[in-house]
Amino acid sequence: STIQKQRQELQLLIAELKDRDKELNDMVAVHQQELLAWEDDRQKRLTLAERCSLLNNELNKRNDIIKSLTKRLKFLESRQNDSRATFEYTQQKFKELSQKVTDATVHCQALEEKNRSLHCSVLELSAKTGQLQAREQELLTMLKLKDEVILETTDYIIEFTSKFRKLESALRAAKTEEFSLNEEKQDLKLRLKELTLETNKLKDDLCERIKENNKQQEEIIHLRQENGCLRNELALIVEKSNRKDQLLQFARSKQARTDTELSSLRQV
Repeated sequence: STIQKQRQELQLLIAELKDRDKELNDMVAVHQQELLAWEDDRQKRLTLAERCSLLNNELNKRNDIIKSLTKRLKFLESRQNDSRATFEYTQQKFKELSQKVTDATVHCQALEEKNRSLHCSVLELSAKTGQLQAREQELLTMLKLKDEVILETTDYIIEFTSKFRKLESALRAAKTEEFSLNEEKQDLKLRLKELTLETNKLKDDLCERIKENNKQQEEIIHLRQENGCLRNELALIVEKSNRKDQLLQFARSKQARTDTELSSLRQV
């Protein structure tokens, strides 16, 4: 009866060992599946690491592009400031030239007034010359009568003639000065037209530069948005990789517990 009892116990132990062996086989199969899943996850992780490296390289390239665009933007801003300074300098020169033209116009008007006054003086002198010529004829008729009167009249005529010649020379100088002022006025008008054309050209150039600057700013904003999207995607990938690492740690701890249990079963 003891041997039969021991046989029954041995049969029970063998049945239990078979059950445990089956459980171990199931656990080994599950472990193999987990190993395959882990290998798959490892391959995915390597793929994600390569993709992350590519994304980092692309991000570095985009950062380099952004840096170059920023430098170009600074360069364009400096050129814009230079153009603005040139435009302000041109406006200042234009105001100065306008003031010069105004002053020259006023000076020309003054010279014209002076010329008219000199012309009136010449007419008066011509009238006086006619009168003096008539007076001279009268004096010539009276020459035989009074030599002293003739001498005084001759001196008076000589003095008046010298005055008339001085006035004629002053009139010629005034005409010469008027001619030079007219030439200077024409030169100033031509220079004013050139400066006006140059100012309009600078305004057009400044508008084009502003349009180009706005376009580059829009492109920089688009690149910044794309960079933010790439960074968000990279953060999601890193978070997913961390989760997979945690699952792998859990699987490893489970495998360790299974190995411990298997070792204890083998000892039994």
